[in-house]
Parts: sequence; C-alpha cells; structure tokens
Amino acid sequence: MLTRVVAAVVLLSSPAFAQLTPPGTPPENPLTPQKAVLGKVLFWDEQLSSDNTMACGSCHRPFAGGADVRIVRLAGPDGLLNTTDDVFGSPGVIRSDAQGLYEPDPVHGFLPQVTGRNSPGFLMASYNTELFWDGRAPTTFVDPQTGNTSIAVGGALESQSVGPPASDVEMAHAARGWSEIVAKLPASRPLALASNLPADVAAALAADPTYPDLFTSAFGDAAITSERIAFAIASYERSLVPDQTPWDAYVGGNTSALTTQQKAGLGVFTNQGNCRICHLTPFFLDDQYHNIGLRDPATDPGREIVTGDHGDRGMFKTPSLRNVGLRARMMHTGQFDDLRQVVDFYNRGGDFNDNLDGQIFPLFLSKQERDDLVEFLRTALTDPRVAAEQAPFDRPRLYFEPPPPNPLRYGFGSPGSGGFVPALLAQVPPNVGNVDFKFGVFQALGGSLALDLVSLGKTPPGTFLRSIPLQVDVTKIAAIIALPLSGSGAGAGYGTLKGTLPNDPALAGFEFFTQWFVLDAGATDGVAASEGGEFQLF
Repeated sequence: MLTRVVAAVVLLSSPAFAQLTPPGTPPENPLTPQKAVLGKVLFWDEQLSSDNTMACGSCHRPFAGGADVRIVRLAGPDGLLNTTDDVFGSPGVIRSDAQGLYEPDPVHGFLPQVTGRNSPGFLMASYNTELFWDGRAPTTFVDPQTGNTSIAVGGALESQSVGPPASDVEMAHAARGWSEIVAKLPASRPLALASNLPADVAAALAADPTYPDLFTSAFGDAAITSERIAFAIASYERSLVPDQTPWDAYVGGNTSALTTQQKAGLGVFTNQGNCRICHLTPFFLDDQYHNIGLRDPATDPGREIVTGDHGDRGMFKTPSLRNVGLRARMMHTGQFDDLRQVVDFYNRGGDFNDNLDGQIFPLFLSKQERDDLVEFLRTALTDPRVAAEQAPFDRPRLYFEPPPPNPLRYGFGSPGSGGFVPALLAQVPPNVGNVDFKFGVFQALGGSLALDLVSLGKTPPGTFLRSIPLQVDVTKIAAIIALPLSGSGAGAGYGTLKGTLPNDPALAGFEFFTQWFVLDAGATDGVAASEGGEFQLF
C-alpha cells in the first residue's frame, strides 16, 4: 500500500500531461459535417460488400473498443488448432470467384473466410501517419480508380478505407474493382439492411434519401467515385475523438477523476512499467513499429512485408490504449483476451528474442503493481460514450448482428454418393433491389446436374416423394432451374444461382422457398436432396 501511495504522490507532483486534441486534416479533404455523415452511412452499410453481408463496421464496433467481437481462432503455421501459434481473426465473406459465384476456399471451404490478423481498433486511427498493423496504408493516398495522387501527406485514413471493400477475404469477390463498387451504390438504398439509425444519420437520410443525394450534399454533385468514398469514410473517422476518459478529466485538473488504484496504476504506467515509452500520452500510441517478442517473426514478418527490410521483421504498429479495456482480444495475433495476460507478457520481457526491441526487458513488477496497472488500463482509459455507443460513437444496428433468420434454412435433406447430403448455401439477404443476390449448393456430387425448385409454398414436415424428403410445395412451383455442378467427386460438387432482385418496394413481404435436387446414381432413387430455404423479401 505504501508503494501505491508514493507512486500517486509522485504523479500528482509531476508536470501536467498534454490533452488530446482533434486530429489533423489534409487540405485536400477538409472535414465537413456532410462528408462525415455520408462516411458514417458508408462505414455501416453492408451493401458496400459484394454480397451485402459485410460493412466496415462489421469488424469495428465502438463498444468493443473499435475492434471486433466476432473472433475466429485459426491454426497457425504448425497446422494444429489450440496451440501457441494460433491466430485470431475476423470472419469476412464466403469465397467467390470473379463472377461472384461461390467457390471453395482451401482452408475455410464454404464458411466465411477469416483474416490472418486481429482487427485493430479504428477509433484512434486518425492519429497515425500509416495504418494497418504493418503500415501498408501509406500517408500518400492514391485514388485506386484513376491512379492519381489525391492526398500527398496525411491520407492514411483514405488509403486504409479503400482496402477492405476490394479485399476478397474481407468484403469482396475475387477481382472486384472499384468501378464495380461505385456502380452499385446509385441503385442501393442507403443502409437498407440496417435498423436503429442514429439521429444524425436519420436526419441526413430524411433530407437526402439516395446515395446520389448524399454525395451531392457532401461534394456538390452526384458523382460517386472511389476518391469520394474514401474522403467521406476518412472524414467520419476524423470526427471521432474519444477524449472523455477518466484520465482526460484527471489531466484536465479534476484530481478526483481517478481512484487511488488508478492513480497508482498510472504511476506504474509512467515509470517502472515502461509503458509510456511506446504509448505516448495523450494518444497512448507512438505511431511507430516494434518487435515486442510476441511471436517468432517467421510466423508473420509484419512490417518487413511492406518495406522489404529484414531489420523490420516481426515489427507491428503500436496500437492506442484508449478504450483497450473494452476489447475482446489484444495484439495483432489476438492471442490475449485479458489485460492481465498482456501485463504479464510485458513483465516477463516478451517471449521471443529474434529482433527484439531494446525497450522490451523483464520489468519485475510486483503483483500489486500489476494489479494497479491492469486497473488503470481497464477503466481509466475508457470513454463512457464509446462503451455505451453514444454520439458521436453511436451507430446503426447491422443486419448480421446477430445473423437474422432470413434467409432461413429448414428441414433436412437426403444423402448421395459417399453419404454426403447436399447443403443449401443461403446467406445473402433478400432485400429488394439487391443486385448481388445469390444462393447455392455445396457438398454434392461434383460434375452432376442439380435442379433447383423455387416454390411459393413449403410442405408440412415429414413430406416425402418415395425416399426423397420434400421441403417445397411442388404444386406451387414458380421455377425449375437446372445447374451443372462444378467440382469432382462425392461431396465436392457446388454451384451458385445469382441475379438481381427487382427494386420494387411493393415486393416487400413476398416469400419464396427453394430446395436443391442433385441427380446422383449413388443416392437412393437416384436423387440427393438438400434442406429447404425460406426467403422473405424486405
């Protein structure tokens, strides 16, 4: 206890800390309310993805410290799950080819692909000169459509924002270009999939209900370009300043804003914990790259991938610690889910020595010092508006939060060759006007012919045609579509039906049902069936 009191007294007598100020803005992209609210709409619109299942905000939730809560554990280089080299990433889109048709991923099959690194928090991104864990989003922003330099210096946010919508893991089908992305937006109703719109977003959409209207308000005309999308999203992120933490109140002069333990933890952070070396106040980051001894650099070279400099191996960008107490996973690997684990890691001086930063060494903190430091990090750096997702950190509710029962898979199928039961692939939301609507079948006999029956009704449970379970009402068939399946062999066949749903609001509430039937000599009665699928347009 004496140590904690002394630390608090030393801290109180030390020079005042600087306070967080709004981030700088490049002159090429001045911050305006119209651009910021457009960026907020775009950031939270799942229609920005190629299959309407992923928004930028899918991986970046304010209540999670700006990071992801949908964590998936992946086997590391040893190929074994639940070992020390595992990584934790964010689920993205199911793999699709250049035509947007589903295809199997070597690792994930027909499940959503997963990023190879933990999603970083986005709330302090505007205070960095380069972005992503390895800094591959540079300060110079080059428009991906034209190849022209749009921002000479200070455009890391713009550079970062154009990455995920074109990533065939995060938000896109293979070879998706920005011409396709911008062409989709004019016919898409802004935030058509979202609910619980924040007040500023609702007001903006009431005044400007279409994307051309929103772009006119923000930029003066209705042209939608990759540059303008990047400018808007970056403007939204620059409007987010999480500066109302207990620490901010404390350094602003309110000495009672921190508890005794938080003050002691701040003393450990500033002095014997060595934290302030890389987590400079008031940003709690240093905008630099370090190898902290987290993993063998051979598993992920980090910054070396970008620079080609072997001296950068294993280096990753220092994340801000603001709102770190809200995050589900820490570090680029996501291997720690508790701040105690993080503090213990630093206390032992890291785990690997290859290219270890000189500032990483055993700290020999006592248990009490570690407890105090954890309490400071967990509570004193949390902005309550972020934790509660209050303005300006409020947001819409995403369609896939959690995954909704539309489309809905129901019933059961019957096996074909090898005992494999064809599986319905139904994830894309059936919203009216969806130009990327699709569903498919997998786990069938490769090279065979599949028949998709689309019906306006479904059968009672337990309905069969001989040995084949029927999930759709064959007396209400609207279409029968024949589709040759790709793949080769039992269980390896797959295919996709893709098209545009009419942009007619009167169709909202219309329901249809579907089931796949695969011609398969290895199936009883020569046909293997999938479960049923129910779609309700909205």
